[in-house]
Amino acid sequence: MADRTFQLVIQYDGAEFSGWQRQRDARTVQGELERVFSRLSAAPTNVIGAGRTDAGVHASGQSAHVLLPEKWHCSSLLHAANSLLPNDIFISDIYEMKPDFHARFKALTRAYKYQIGTDKLAMSPFRRKYEWAVKYPLDRAKLDECAALIIGDHCFRGFAVKGTAPEDDHHRSIVYSAGWEPREGGLLFRIEANRFLHHMVRFLVGTMVEVASGKRDVESMKSLLEAEDNREVAPPAPSKGLFLTKVSYPKELYISDFPNPE
Repeated sequence: MADRTFQLVIQYDGAEFSGWQRQRDARTVQGELERVFSRLSAAPTNVIGAGRTDAGVHASGQSAHVLLPEKWHCSSLLHAANSLLPNDIFISDIYEMKPDFHARFKALTRAYKYQIGTDKLAMSPFRRKYEWAVKYPLDRAKLDECAALIIGDHCFRGFAVKGTAPEDDHHRSIVYSAGWEPREGGLLFRIEANRFLHHMVRFLVGTMVEVASGKRDVESMKSLLEAEDNREVAPPAPSKGLFLTKVSYPKELYISDFPNPE
């Protein structure tokens, strides 16, 4: 009998996965986790994620929940699970949660970062798996101007894959923060919101890069925030530069100590 609810904080290198969601004939993050936790619980066990990352997308703070027998506790479970997981998945923390915790439906915010390389070493084999190498100059002021437009409550239908949300969905997200910052060898985009649509961050980054490279103007970002479809959006930025970094929840859902903010 599954008597305890645990939150898993998961890191993974998405390069060799066909995304998060389990698939019959492909290697996925959810599939690997369920294999391990089914072994630990001696019964088929579901691992439910806060969101479905696409093939090639990485995570340093994905969240999931799992129901396990009473005998398991956070510390022993953390050690046991990591000893069985493959090298490209690591559980950094486990918290015991209230029974009504749900990794997806109880999430308050999710945060992503996107890495761009702009120097000559961006194509290095040590970097190209984890960033988008942009070989043309980018106007930082335009990137900042575009990012500022995103903050707030907007319809992001123009920055989403058509058909992945129901047509009657409002396609709205509240973006609490969005901005660019320098990083060694390039730039980093960070964004935090209450929800994200399919490919939303990648479409945003791809469009902002086109603005910053002179291929389109800032007005196109404003137009897309009012658009009824995604016909005018730029191609999405490559998945390899995207990381899910954090999922936050109400403090009252934790039985274990509430995690310290980053």
